[in-house]
Amino acid sequence: MSARTRRSRLMFASALAAVTLSLTACDDGQDVRDEGASSRTASTATPTAAATSSSGASEGTTDGTADGSAGGAADSSGATGSGGSSGSKGSAGSTGAGGTKGSAGAKGSSGSTGSGSTPARCSVTSTRTTATQVSRPLNHLLLTVTNTGSKSCDLLYYPAVRFGEAQSVPPVFEDSKPQAVVTLAPGESGYAGVLLSAGDGSGSHGYTAKSLEVYFDTGATAAAHPSLPAKGVYVDDSVQVTYWQSTMADALDR
Repeated sequence: MSARTRRSRLMFASALAAVTLSLTACDDGQDVRDEGASSRTASTATPTAAATSSSGASEGTTDGTADGSAGGAADSSGATGSGGSSGSKGSAGSTGAGGTKGSAGAKGSSGSTGSGSTPARCSVTSTRTTATQVSRPLNHLLLTVTNTGSKSCDLLYYPAVRFGEAQSVPPVFEDSKPQAVVTLAPGESGYAGVLLSAGDGSGSHGYTAKSLEVYFDTGATAAAHPSLPAKGVYVDDSVQVTYWQSTMADALDR
């Protein structure tokens, strides 16, 4: 090989090496730029992500706080509903629906009970009164009061009787007081016995009475006028009456 040829090859090799080095350098710079750009991109993305993360956290915190506040408010409202004003309104509602009206209903029931629990006193306008002289026991008169009305009535205490022109009424046998007031249903009768005079003749101020007034009790203002036998009945200061009884036997047991 000639020297020129060798020189040409060496120059070609040197030029090739220079081109290779230049290309390598360019690649390295590009890589550096690329890496720098990537770094800048990464650094730019990082704040964005951080901002996003921060925003998400902020939103999460805000939402969580809002939700928590709302939840607390809801819980607070729920607590109020259970025992506070809302609860009170619920109670008032229940009372309004049935409590007050129920009370009114109870009063109505009480009123109806009260209206029929105590019969009125027996009166001469709704009864029939008879006076019968009996053979046993001696010197006794049996008074009978029959309810001719449509409602029950009470015979209270004992009758106040007045024979003829007497100025006072006879006393009562205290031991004849019954255990309960005599109540007459429609059609039923009550009885009282009258001792007219002493059986042994020990009485005084005797007289024959041909009329009789019977007041059903000492507070009555109207009197029944049962008929006496045509010959009248003999009365002295021994006269006494019994309390009203539910049977004739109890009325004549004196």
